[in-house]
Amino acid sequence: MAEGAVVVEHEPLGVFEREPDPRVSELSAAVARLRRALAGHPARLPDRDAAEDELAALDAMARTGDPDVSRLRSSLLLVAGAVGSVSALAPALGEVRAAVDRFGELPGADKSADDAEVPRPREGA
Repeated sequence: MAEGAVVVEHEPLGVFEREPDPRVSELSAAVARLRRALAGHPARLPDRDAAEDELAALDAMARTGDPDVSRLRSSLLLVAGAVGSVSALAPALGEVRAAVDRFGELPGADKSADDAEVPRPREGA
């Protein structure tokens, strides 16, 4: 070995990789759509910069793979406050909200806890 050479050990690819979370790509896509809609909206919005900053934060948090749900929701509220009154942006904002809401669910869950069936009380109890 040459003097000053560095030995680098490589792990086989995929050893520590997790299966990608579909919620991450969904949130990233929804954020991208809202960013495009916001960029194309001609009206001057006083909080446009704040909305763009929070959209960037939402995307960055999602890409961590395990974002803090309360922080996602906080960013969503700031974005909604900044652009929520613009009806042209409502569909894209709704997609971002739905994507954020999915982070509150368990991966692969089809139902939220609110949709779960509640057992009926037993008769005579």
